Amino acid sequence: MEIRKQKGKQVGRLTVTEQIDQKHQEDLQRLRGFRLLDDDFLTKCFEGDTASIELVLQIVLEKPDLKVLDVGTQVFVENLLNRSVRLDILATDSTGAKLNVEVQRSDKGAGRKRARYNSSMMDANLLKKGEDFNKLPETWVIFITENDVMGKGLPLYPIERCFLGTGERFEDGSHILYVNGAYRGDTPIGKLMHDFSCIDAADMYYGTLADRVRFFKESKEGIEIMCRAMEDMRNQTLKEGAINSAKRMLADGILTLEKIAEYAGLPLDEVKKLKAERTA
Repeated sequence: MEIRKQKGKQVGRLTVTEQIDQKHQEDLQRLRGFRLLDDDFLTKCFEGDTASIELVLQIVLEKPDLKVLDVGTQVFVENLLNRSVRLDILATDSTGAKLNVEVQRSDKGAGRKRARYNSSMMDANLLKKGEDFNKLPETWVIFITENDVMGKGLPLYPIERCFLGTGERFEDGSHILYVNGAYRGDTPIGKLMHDFSCIDAADMYYGTLADRVRFFKESKEGIEIMCRAMEDMRNQTLKEGAINSAKRMLADGILTLEKIAEYAGLPLDEVKKLKAERTA
């Protein structure tokens, strides 16, 4: 079998350079198939782009006058004692309301208790110490799902706390909304969900969204940004795998920290930190 060489390295039938080029071509192929329903693509498209998230929120909340002041993507909300969360999109509107938008292709990822947890984690980080509870801003947790997870055939599923005896709303400023990504109708929400499922910007109804998709799929600059993002995601996945392996070895309690670092491919300091977290 022929073994190719480059700078003293042998990698099967492919050189290191050829492997990198192959990964790049695979990334380009993946990029062509991305839709806004793919959360990694969505968050990159909406990163720092208030116009796109403003359009989405105006449609799903049926508030045409809503104005977005700022938007963040992949926002980490830390819980020092228990589970933290990473929000796909966190926006602030002109009234001070905080709006979390999550995109989920998997029905399991859009569970009702996850919506509850996201809402509670947002609340827990919105007041300073000693600040009055009445200063809590209005919050929205919005799940845009590929399938009709509620199964009622409706485009929108708003969830509100209410008095069971009268049906009157509790009006505590906390809202949850599920958006049915499978809905298709000749309405703004139907057209929006059509656009979220498009792989080609030319097929989209809303120019604001089409321009962002076109930039990241068709311009040289946008393609380079997305390819770097996919490489970062690969590296993050590898690192998370190494950390999980190290945690399992620490749980066994057989190997030294030096050996765990060697086998997991992690710095020794990071393994020491994992051990400290485990024993805390």
